[in-house]
Amino acid sequence: MTRIVQSRSKGPAVRLNQLRYFVSAVDHGSFRKAAAALSIQESSVSRRIRDLEDELGASLFMRHAGGVQLTVAGQEFLRNARHALRQIDIGMTKVAAVGRAEQGLIRAGIFSSLASGFLFDLLRAFSARHPHVQVDLIDNNPPEHVAAVRKLCLDVAFITGTAPWDGCEAEHLWYEKVFVVLPEGHPLGNKPELQWADLASERFIVSDVAPGQEIHDYLVAHLTGLGRQLDIQSQQVGRDNILSLVALGRGLTLTSEATTGAQFPGIIYRELADEVLPFSMVWSAHNDNPACRRLLSLARSMARLASDK
Repeated sequence: MTRIVQSRSKGPAVRLNQLRYFVSAVDHGSFRKAAAALSIQESSVSRRIRDLEDELGASLFMRHAGGVQLTVAGQEFLRNARHALRQIDIGMTKVAAVGRAEQGLIRAGIFSSLASGFLFDLLRAFSARHPHVQVDLIDNNPPEHVAAVRKLCLDVAFITGTAPWDGCEAEHLWYEKVFVVLPEGHPLGNKPELQWADLASERFIVSDVAPGQEIHDYLVAHLTGLGRQLDIQSQQVGRDNILSLVALGRGLTLTSEATTGAQFPGIIYRELADEVLPFSMVWSAHNDNPACRRLLSLARSMARLASDK
């Protein structure tokens, strides 16, 4: 049994079972009754309490034929013993709750809008099942997310792509279609679906924060070779303000399907034909966060269900 109470100097050390035996003897008024309540031998109670008294250097009980009675020192020690046991019980209850994922904290990196889609549904379902688990969300680029997962600064990251990452576990979960964001009244808005050739002469704007660089690289990869000079401008604003700039006519941009669940004034969405983005979850095998394991399990179940449908 681990020692749990020790003076700041090298004084007496008290074991958990000694505290429990001592308090039980007080509550029952005798070693014999305490032993019966604890389902152990009376000699064990007597020996542990004697050891406790030796370590403390004070008698805690006056022994008599009818049982035991606290000494003055025993009365003083009782208050501390009950307090210590109460704190230990509270701590054990909290640890058990964390282990069952009833409480806890998950730090999750995201690279998709929460306006709709798989990630929104996953977080909503997890919150309903585990309302006392806090989920903190962090926006960033996939490489930064993966680096944080490796360092255990993030529990899990939901990012684009299906490529393996060194030192991490990864599992594909869902796909999202790719949409072009246009200002209302744009000529391309008359088409229900767009091709890359339709966009060759358009100006695009991207954010200088996530996921701006990935959108920039995606545009370059698909528009290069269409015979027009690329016009892609970086703006020092976030994801939502990029959409507002589109509404102001500053340029077009791309977004994933989840974003289309949010309606912004002055813009319209048009699907880009035959373009989809795979999304995966990435985590570390060294992460022992039980709440995170519950989230990973739920994500797998929902992905399988979506695939079956």
